[in-house]
Amino acid sequence: MRHRLAFAASVLAAVALTGCATGQTPVDAPAPAAATTPEPTPSLSGVIASGSDDEQAQAQAQAWLDDISLPPGTTAATSTVASFLSYTGWPCGPVSELEAFWLVPDATLGDTADWLDEHPAGGLASVWGAHRPDGMNSDGMSLGYIPEPGAQEGIVYTLRIVPDGVAVRAEIAAQTADASCPELPDGAEYGAPGMG
Repeated sequence: MRHRLAFAASVLAAVALTGCATGQTPVDAPAPAAATTPEPTPSLSGVIASGSDDEQAQAQAQAWLDDISLPPGTTAATSTVASFLSYTGWPCGPVSELEAFWLVPDATLGDTADWLDEHPAGGLASVWGAHRPDGMNSDGMSLGYIPEPGAQEGIVYTLRIVPDGVAVRAEIAAQTADASCPELPDGAEYGAPGMG
């Protein structure tokens, strides 16, 4: 009797899980399309950390780094992948900062920038919106992504053309809970990260 009850329970569970299926799938029917997601970005061995030791800010910066997606074929790199001649100065703080590098082989600036716009990390939004200039620089460009309008934290990517493709540097900053911004004179405002 106990075996019959167990069998009946398993049949009922199977029926409940299948819902209202109507017939079998034909043998020659195409398989259902799998959801496509970007390949994970290669893991990094040489991430550079600096700034505040605030655990919450460090966790936010790490979460943004972990969610970065770059085109297929991208490889992790070191800071020597390109000569990055500028850096992002985060005016408000304190912040926890991370810096990471990649090489996107056989890529163009435009294609790499488009990929980053289409796969923003951690729900961040481009500071350019839908109006990113096409040719900001002949051999490189900066792209900023922030959590909300006016924010002075997030990710700034610097893209540089190198012989093997496009070198990418991500400068990531997450503010601490007590972060503040120095007052600017005469109603001046801070520019968005990554806009120069």
